[in-house]
Amino acid sequence: MAQKRNRDWENGAAWSLLATGAKAARMGDDEPKAPKHDDDEGDDGAGGSNATLLEPKTRLKKPSMYRVLLLNDDYTPMEFVVRVLMSIFKKSQSEAEKIMLHVHQHGAGQCGVYTYEVAESKVHRVLDYARKNNHPLQCTMEAE
Repeated sequence: MAQKRNRDWENGAAWSLLATGAKAARMGDDEPKAPKHDDDEGDDGAGGSNATLLEPKTRLKKPSMYRVLLLNDDYTPMEFVVRVLMSIFKKSQSEAEKIMLHVHQHGAGQCGVYTYEVAESKVHRVLDYARKNNHPLQCTMEAE
């Protein structure tokens, strides 16, 4: 009787392991090994020992997006702004010239929309590149 109860418990444990996605048997094992519990003595097999815990579903939220803006100044050459747009923001020559003219005429222009980390990185790269070339070019980011 005790052997039958033990076998029933092991079979139930094997099913619960399979239900949770765990491997029931290793290579070369004939029977699955039952997990050890402190309260194994006196278990009649009718308890909730075979219950599976369900993981809560995680809902992912879209990341916040940020606009990267170039600001106009009277000292930075237009060619330098075009070079920045082409090298850092990967814009084509014509696209970079359009954005540069928009910045020149309106005081600011959008270079792109990125996640926070990417936008922050691009702003720092623009500012560092401008400082190394002795230009006062300003670049900012704002939430979209």
